[in-house]
Amino acid sequence: MEGVCEHINALETVRQPAELICEECVKTDGSWVHLRTCQTCGVTLCCDSSPSKHMTKHFHRSGHPVVISAEPGERWLWCYKDESFVAYE
Repeated sequence: MEGVCEHINALETVRQPAELICEECVKTDGSWVHLRTCQTCGVTLCCDSSPSKHMTKHFHRSGHPVVISAEPGERWLWCYKDESFVAYE
């Protein structure tokens, strides 16, 4: 796609969440607001509106740049590295 960052453009398929839970919040009895799924490894973690911001921490630790919203009805991708947003069908 023209005008889209190289990380999003490199995706061949969009990974969907296995479960609608933040895997790290479950371990610590935490809570989340919204969920994101990493497009590199498939982990589903909480967003920056959530108290623990696990997905952003995952990006900084792993370098995995692209996530999707794991929220039902939301169809978009975000690249942390390039701060690029793309809605998809």
